[in-house]
Amino acid sequence: MALACLVVGMSGARAETPAVTWHDPIEVASGEAHKGPWRQNDSDFRYVDDPSPAIGPDGEIGVVWVDQARHSVRFQVYEADGAARFEAPVDVSRSPGIFSWLPRVAFADDGTNDVYVLWQEIVFSGGSHGGEIFFARSGDGGATFDSPLNLTNSLAGEGKGRLTPRHWNNGSLDLALGPGGALYVAWTEYEGNLWFARSQDRGATFGEALAIATFDDGGPARGPSLAVGPDGAIALAWTVGEDDSADIRVVTSADGGRSFGAPVIAADTSGHSDAPKLAFDNDGVLHLAFAESPDGMFGRYDIYYARSTDNGQRFESPRSVPVRPDETIASAAFPSLALGDDGTVMILWERYPRHGERPLGLGYSLSRDGGESFSAPSIVPGTVDPALGVNGSLQGLLMRKLAVDGSAVAVVNSTFKRGEASHVWLVGGEIADP
Repeated sequence: MALACLVVGMSGARAETPAVTWHDPIEVASGEAHKGPWRQNDSDFRYVDDPSPAIGPDGEIGVVWVDQARHSVRFQVYEADGAARFEAPVDVSRSPGIFSWLPRVAFADDGTNDVYVLWQEIVFSGGSHGGEIFFARSGDGGATFDSPLNLTNSLAGEGKGRLTPRHWNNGSLDLALGPGGALYVAWTEYEGNLWFARSQDRGATFGEALAIATFDDGGPARGPSLAVGPDGAIALAWTVGEDDSADIRVVTSADGGRSFGAPVIAADTSGHSDAPKLAFDNDGVLHLAFAESPDGMFGRYDIYYARSTDNGQRFESPRSVPVRPDETIASAAFPSLALGDDGTVMILWERYPRHGERPLGLGYSLSRDGGESFSAPSIVPGTVDPALGVNGSLQGLLMRKLAVDGSAVAVVNSTFKRGEASHVWLVGGEIADP
């Protein structure tokens, strides 16, 4: 299906912008804003970056980020009143000589006090690119973490989402919770393969990784996204590089990740589809957001949305999500997706006022009817301030910046103004009743 065909039939009435009551931004971390030449783990990087959020069982918000000067993944919890739970951020990675990048975080949802963190560690093991996937578990709400586990131990450059041999995004990994204490992780490597692994004991151990796709299946895999349905079904989406017309692929498992079916093309387009995000709602509908560029891998992107009512076997024709408010932006890319109550679908994206430059600010749109229509775009307050610099994630934008639980919303961002300061921010809020 050509992109021009995708646009037809997508101009249905847009919902009125649903109110989100935003709280004042919280400064999670700050630091210098120095990024020297790449010298592997001896690089002179002094800035904070790469945040990702999760909402806990009591409404608390957990944030992970990286402190490049300390080579450290950090973790903090914010209570409902915005107060930090811990006197100082918790060091999750505990590898001060090795860079740690682009983490993910999740709270256990089964009554335990577990917190799980997954990230990319820039270990050089002898291959052409450094990268391993590490995991750590906390059993006390994030106050302390067990010793990190290296889930990969390979030479392939894990965590890299390759576009071309010279261009890639780090943070090409994901983490999802399953029933009965199961954990699922997925990642890609520079060499092009996509891997999946699972734990049946709350992250104490992980089984042997399963190859979901290889370079020979259509190019280097990148940007994996995991979702688990109410019946325990697992869906895994990704795209590929080195192909200007790459499409989003989705595989599913009905046996807890022991095996997966054949890949399904979620949207057959003529442009480059990138950075997919998946989420199941309580009725088992699988929602998908992704970026699409009609001009190939380095063109201008827009955000699209599609859904499946049969566990990812077939997807409806993608809908264009409105991303441009009154002022024009050149591009919108790297979406995040999360679901709330009563059919709420929220999509967040990086705003690019000028093509080819760093993003500035985060845009979002809401659907209150399960994805039938989306509101006019809005900007998350506090994320567009040129005095603070551009959006961060300088090592790659394959990440999750959004969490929704019921009506509660958590958005994170980092800012970087070279030579002055870097910051990590948390903006919480509530979605109003329909």
